[in-house]
Amino acid sequence: MGPTSRLFEIIQLLRASSRALPARAIAETLGVAKRTVYRDIATLQGMRIPIEGEAGIGYVMRAGFDLPPLTFTQDEMEAIRVGLSLLARTGDQGLQRAASRVAHKIASAMPKRQGPPDNAAALHVSNWTEVPACTIDLQIVRAQIRDEGKLQLTYLDEAGRISERTVLPIALAYFVNSIVLAAWCELRQGFRHFRIDRIRSCTFTGERFTGQGQRLKKDWLIDNPAYSPDTDPVRQALFALQ
Repeated sequence: MGPTSRLFEIIQLLRASSRALPARAIAETLGVAKRTVYRDIATLQGMRIPIEGEAGIGYVMRAGFDLPPLTFTQDEMEAIRVGLSLLARTGDQGLQRAASRVAHKIASAMPKRQGPPDNAAALHVSNWTEVPACTIDLQIVRAQIRDEGKLQLTYLDEAGRISERTVLPIALAYFVNSIVLAAWCELRQGFRHFRIDRIRSCTFTGERFTGQGQRLKKDWLIDNPAYSPDTDPVRQALFALQ
């Protein structure tokens, strides 16, 4: 998480809390050190964000501070609600926690007149899934896709053979019955797809492939056109956000 995003997250946490939040709680939520929280709070206070408190006691946001409102049509709100709920089917707990934070952000930034839709109870999404449970932290995988970091995998193939792979992660594909990591495999010198539930361990090697990620993604999409967003307007919009 970058510094700007982290500042925004701190504002959201303080706005949503009904009591003073200690730096320790903020640090645990954001996955950073307490000293980082102290520095970020000082930065926000220097920007005249009305945060009160001090180390050892906790921090609160003075009443009256608001972010610019978001406005959505009824259909857009329903799309967001269903989309966030569907994340439960992926089994990706990191994304589920992020979805909860997104829902709170949207609720806090929307004009009061919109509020939750009257027909919210009419939209139900089952969390039933066929995706097998995995033993690795998908947040690590997503972080290294973003940061272009190499991963060391211990992988069990369909025949039950174990292999060690160093890979350059490109994308995660969430299917109805599995999650697949697309990556450039240094052992095979080519693109390979690894089922997440067959990865026995996954660690960041400390090496980067900085500047190669976009080229690898383009080459991978050429080899695997089924993953291309070209024919899907929703995926086109999501790709534009990257």
